[in-house]
Amino acid sequence: MKSRSTLTAWLGSLDAPHLARVLATREDATASPEPRTMGELADRLQRPGSVALALPRLALPHLQVAEALAALGGPASRDDLTELLGAADGEASRGLDAALETLADHALVWPDAAGALRMASPLRQAWEAPLGLDAPLETLLAGATSDELRAMLVALGVKPPGTRQQRMVALMEHHGDPVAVAEVVARAPAITKELLARRANPTGGQRQFIMFGSPGPDLEPGARWALDRGLLLVDRHRYGPARMPGEVALALRGPGWHAPFDPHPPSAQLVSIGSAEVEGEAAAAATVFAAKAASVLSACSASPPARLKSGGIGARELARICRAAQADDAVVRLTLETAYAAGLLGRDHDRVAPTSAYDAWAEQEPAERLAALLQSWHDLALTPTQARDDDNKALPALAGAPPCGGCLQARHGLLHAAARLPACHGATTGSDLGPLVAWYRPFADSSPQDGTPFAALIREAELLGVLGRGALSPLGTALMDDDPAGLATTCRRLLPPATRTARIGADLTAVVTGTPSAALAALLDSVADRETSGTASVWRFSTGSVRRALDAGHTPDELTAGLAAVTAGPLPQPLSYLIADTARSHGRVRIAPAACVIHGEEPALLTELAAHRKLAKLGLRQLAPTVLVSRSPLDTVLAALRAEGYAPIAEAADGTVRIEKTRPQRAATVPTPRKAATGSARRNTVRSAAGTPAAADPGALAARLLTAPPTVPDPDPFGSGVPFGTDTEEIVAGYAKRLPYTDVRQLAHAIDAGTPITVEYVATSGNRTVRTLSRLELAPPYLEAWCHLREDERVFTLSRIHGVMPT
Repeated sequence: MKSRSTLTAWLGSLDAPHLARVLATREDATASPEPRTMGELADRLQRPGSVALALPRLALPHLQVAEALAALGGPASRDDLTELLGAADGEASRGLDAALETLADHALVWPDAAGALRMASPLRQAWEAPLGLDAPLETLLAGATSDELRAMLVALGVKPPGTRQQRMVALMEHHGDPVAVAEVVARAPAITKELLARRANPTGGQRQFIMFGSPGPDLEPGARWALDRGLLLVDRHRYGPARMPGEVALALRGPGWHAPFDPHPPSAQLVSIGSAEVEGEAAAAATVFAAKAASVLSACSASPPARLKSGGIGARELARICRAAQADDAVVRLTLETAYAAGLLGRDHDRVAPTSAYDAWAEQEPAERLAALLQSWHDLALTPTQARDDDNKALPALAGAPPCGGCLQARHGLLHAAARLPACHGATTGSDLGPLVAWYRPFADSSPQDGTPFAALIREAELLGVLGRGALSPLGTALMDDDPAGLATTCRRLLPPATRTARIGADLTAVVTGTPSAALAALLDSVADRETSGTASVWRFSTGSVRRALDAGHTPDELTAGLAAVTAGPLPQPLSYLIADTARSHGRVRIAPAACVIHGEEPALLTELAAHRKLAKLGLRQLAPTVLVSRSPLDTVLAALRAEGYAPIAEAADGTVRIEKTRPQRAATVPTPRKAATGSARRNTVRSAAGTPAAADPGALAARLLTAPPTVPDPDPFGSGVPFGTDTEEIVAGYAKRLPYTDVRQLAHAIDAGTPITVEYVATSGNRTVRTLSRLELAPPYLEAWCHLREDERVFTLSRIHGVMPT
């Protein structure tokens, strides 16, 4: 409530330009309906969701200042913040001023009437332990009794006052004095000094996990001495080791320790360049990408790629598209992801095919095509060219991965980093921009396979022409300004229009400089084979390519007229001869589909059959006076002709007459078991069988029985005759063939009950790992779960689970 009132008062004291700046930076909280009062505006600005949206847009020094304020706790003075950050000198002080001004523009930190700095409550809760410091002493001692406070003061050598409140104040005054704390620690045993030094400067490997119960004061050697003096405190309200108050940790870090503060971005190696050079390189890259993207989507239109069962386009289909479009894997992945996000591609059952929007896109100029893909890339919440996951396994394209906010922030951070380079300067290499991206957007995600930070992202920007010579191009500036109209104008200025003519040579090649128009590319693709594409595209005419066009329904005159209309001069004579010669031999041999052939020696009889009205359903067609073909199977034609009074005979595949002889049906002989014979009947049986051979050798039968595999009956856990207790058990057992029934029951119970489980999993590479899984969802033949080993959502193949154990 105090935070709301101070924020309301501060907003009311702002002049119009400053207030407009706050409203612009927090547009998500001030959008319609517009707030009617300053109090309502303050409430909106302090909503946790609104603060969470503002944090990713902050640079590193802004977050460092906010964390330092959170560590100080409560309203903090500017002097205390300056001392904690070590920002008393000129450069650091100006950087602190700029950081506070930016935080104020976002309504995250503001001064109250007394000049103390206050921060939004959700921002304070963003850090569980800001600067690695635990809660203040007053918070940790909230449940301490008066006798406990008295014992701590006595151990410290301080005379305890009479009331609990006075004792609390005395202890806080003592621990708030770094000199006094240092004097107490100097008298501590060596093992306690080591413990306190380790707890005052925690590292990632120093964490201690308590599974059951609360740790005792002697959990760590030397802790009792510190607990008696309040240097460490046991929290009765939660499990875990003893906690060190923030005042004690700061005192133990020493007067020379300061919170990290980097007010200036890291330096990058720069080279002097002119704007014309940047535009030239960006235009060349954008032109090539526009042509390659058109080729990739054209290949997808000609043969839509198949989707994997697990989703996405696999390595085999990607390699096929690379060959068809003559583009590398990065360009293909980038094109597919941006086109899918722009609505040019869509899922069509088990394939990914172009949508109706693609047809309109393909008819546009290269500038309009590129603008659509660039805008899609700018808003894409993933890194399209990332080809490997955290386990270095190949990733399919268009896999439908969940949105990655860090990837989006990395892209925006790259644009800001490049925009803030000195004028007429660019990075020597693109990799030099990686540390700048991390400074401008600390929440940005970089691919683990990147050799240098954000290498894949920087490569994408270079391919698209967003970066040129290590500097931000006009295309990147339009993207950063979020100006679609300006982006389209810049694309039209940098990219040449589509080429509508080709140079056709006597060597049976057609060369198109620049990006061919959709009509020109369609014509040349139909009658020739594309050999290269990019800045210039080359097609080659051949007998096979011309025959392909004739097979598609084009006539020789149409091909000649169409090619003559797009060539700069007359059509070369060799190409005219090639089309005429191919057309002359085209169709001289014809192939007709037929289920069976009817032939005879009497042309009149065959003509009668072809004209018979009741035989029209057979689809008879006369190929020669004595030959008919039918689209119906042989037995159907045979029965229909006999039904109409004709007497045909059937031929086998080798031309011989097929003999139709019906064999009488007989059942298979099954020996009937007989009862043992007794008396004279047994003797008669023995005598009658003596002259017949034995049915089977008993020794061989016994050997076969001994070597036969044992048959395992279906599990019947409840004695009810039902093989499995639940449907989940049956499904898991059907796929996890390597699991015994007890493991199947454990895994099925964890899936149904929603409890964690530990499994032994064998990856496709053969690596065997033990993983703890939770949030299990069965999607046969896969198991979707949260993997505690990788700390991420993963998909596991049931057949690769080789063991199950309780967590």
